[in-house]
Amino acid sequence: MSPGADVVDAAVVVAWGRGGVHALAQARASLDRVNVFPVADADTGTNMYLTLLDAVRALPAGTADATGAAGGAGDVLVRLARGALVGARGNSGVILSEYLRGLALELAE
Repeated sequence: MSPGADVVDAAVVVAWGRGGVHALAQARASLDRVNVFPVADADTGTNMYLTLLDAVRALPAGTADATGAAGGAGDVLVRLARGALVGARGNSGVILSEYLRGLALELAE
């Protein structure tokens, strides 16, 4: 069992994903303003927000409810990573999807 597996369940992962969407919605304009690499196209915050939003939307209804789980945390992270990859916007979106994939792989070990 990986460290933290006893405290991370599907409900925690879903809440983290939704919280991330909210945080990126709030910070996207600031992130867009500091976007200068590799191209100063001012869209990193927007791309990350839209990518994580698609990731959360990829979760089936009822993935986590008041009791916590319809599938384990690893299953939810796999779905988030897949949804993020399919919906990835720009380099930052692809990087975010790989981050989620790495979390899912670590939790699976």
